[in-house]
Amino acid sequence: MKDDHKPELVHEAPKALQEEPPVVARLVVEIRSDGTRTIARGAVEDAQHGEKVAIEAHGSSPLQLAIALARSLTQLPRAMLRGRDTSARGGVRGLLGRMKKP
Repeated sequence: MKDDHKPELVHEAPKALQEEPPVVARLVVEIRSDGTRTIARGAVEDAQHGEKVAIEAHGSSPLQLAIALARSLTQLPRAMLRGRDTSARGGVRGLLGRMKKP
């Protein structure tokens, strides 16, 4: 099957992307596995302030890895939370920001 879509340099974001809200955080995770253990390593970046934090999780099953990864996200350093609610739930909210009222 021939692929007719060739890569091209885009000078302006598509209209659909222009209507989306701004990026406030980035999460990049690399997952490695040999069948007996799985390791996830990555980084979280606060796009508005440029703060970056490394994350790492280990698990022997996909469910254990997901739980460990979620736990590592809830333990973000207080510096990234910017003085907001320091509970686990508040930490994620602090990173993502608050919804603006219309």
